[in-house]
Amino acid sequence: MTRDTARPEGGRRAMGAGHAAPYRQWPLLAVCCGVLIGLLVTVAEFRAGTLIIGLSLLGGAVMRWLMPSVGMLAVRSPYTDMVTYGVLGLSIILLAMMAQPEPWLKIPVLEKILHFVVGR
Repeated sequence: MTRDTARPEGGRRAMGAGHAAPYRQWPLLAVCCGVLIGLLVTVAEFRAGTLIIGLSLLGGAVMRWLMPSVGMLAVRSPYTDMVTYGVLGLSIILLAMMAQPEPWLKIPVLEKILHFVVGR
């Protein structure tokens, strides 16, 4: 019978108990603030806002890789967290770069797949 779960590696507080709770969890707070800023910028400029969101998630992956303790940013093992944050951040950045009108990045294979699926 499982009575408790083990804390993930890196799940210790990022700062000591003498600091207020937001300061102890500053890595998670930094990523969440970056995503919030990206969402607010998206209202005015879609591509810039989504790029900020993707970069925030990539920043979370880098923090998870470089820092020994990242507080609540650590959810699972370091490898799983880095892959999850990295894949999501990179996906959002690529989708933002391919957004219409006037995409910054064009991938011909995706256009062929879209035309095959839609049936044009």
